[in-house]
Amino acid sequence: MIEELTERPRKGRGAVTNRSGRHERLTRIRVDDGWARPEDEDRRIATTVSIDSSRSVISRNDSPDVGFEQSINPYRGCEHGCVYCYARPSHAWLGLSPGLDFETRLFMKPDAPALLASELGRPGYRCRVALLGANTDSYQPIERKFRITRRILEVLSAHEHPVSIVTKSNLVLRDLDVLASMAERGLASVGVSVTTLDKALARALEPRAPGPDKRLEAIRRLSGAGVPVTVMAAPMIPFLNDAELESILEAASAAGARNADYILVRLPHEIRELFTEWLEAHAPAKAGRVLAGIRETRGGALYVSEFGTRMKGSGPYAELLARRFHLGCKRFGLNGDRDAKFNLDTTRFRVPPRSGAQLSLL
Repeated sequence: MIEELTERPRKGRGAVTNRSGRHERLTRIRVDDGWARPEDEDRRIATTVSIDSSRSVISRNDSPDVGFEQSINPYRGCEHGCVYCYARPSHAWLGLSPGLDFETRLFMKPDAPALLASELGRPGYRCRVALLGANTDSYQPIERKFRITRRILEVLSAHEHPVSIVTKSNLVLRDLDVLASMAERGLASVGVSVTTLDKALARALEPRAPGPDKRLEAIRRLSGAGVPVTVMAAPMIPFLNDAELESILEAASAAGARNADYILVRLPHEIRELFTEWLEAHAPAKAGRVLAGIRETRGGALYVSEFGTRMKGSGPYAELLARRFHLGCKRFGLNGDRDAKFNLDTTRFRVPPRSGAQLSLL
């Protein structure tokens, strides 16, 4: 009898399996046919990086749940491997798995800086704050080599275009010179995601992301250089990290964060199964309680996509979490200027010269 294999976590990877994407015609499972012993397999999966030949780099957003209208994403997929990442289902559009493929088969946009300059120079372009890293982290490990995010910031800075960054990596400090200069002109802010202060939990949830101590240090140094910083206590997961909410706010405030936000864990599409697999592998004793807690905030389901509730949930638990957040912010002096991360100066924007255009004599 052929039996489906029970997958085991791979060191340094978040997803437990390479679950088929929702657009694939066939579903793949691993089985034990008696010829191989899983314990003898080399379970390491190397990271590969391919070229993304997209012809545009600015994405538009009209969702009422988020505070930005356009974003820039230099990479597809993310090696940080955060198991809960809401961007995982986007890999299904590429015919790849939102599981292990998402964190091992990455795509970069080497032409992104040139494409950005071109798009900023188009007739009718209206300057609005651009969010860098809205889908996948712009400061994931491969950025050390390819430096696409750095070059994007240089384009934005040269043309006085405001940008807000969301990251969970202290690699953002490499670009502190550009960010501090932009912040001085009212053109930059940074949101740093701190999911937990527990190093062991962080290593399991976000295996290749910098630890919480490094993220707090990033907040400290960014703030010290005059860059407005928002701490993102996200995602909050019932009975897994939710008890840390106030501790995260306190630590971030002490490090210099001005503002804070939180998001309740979201499990759209394939993430429901991927997260359930992760719980069963890493926290089996808590799995049932965690999933029950999530269902309590989603009307009995693991995910509800409606605007207005998908980010914060609904019901008694969600209301209590919201109250705790607001009281914590008041206690630790956060959110005095609630809209600082997107309240940047759009009036300074200078349109890049179009190719072949006559230069000004002024």
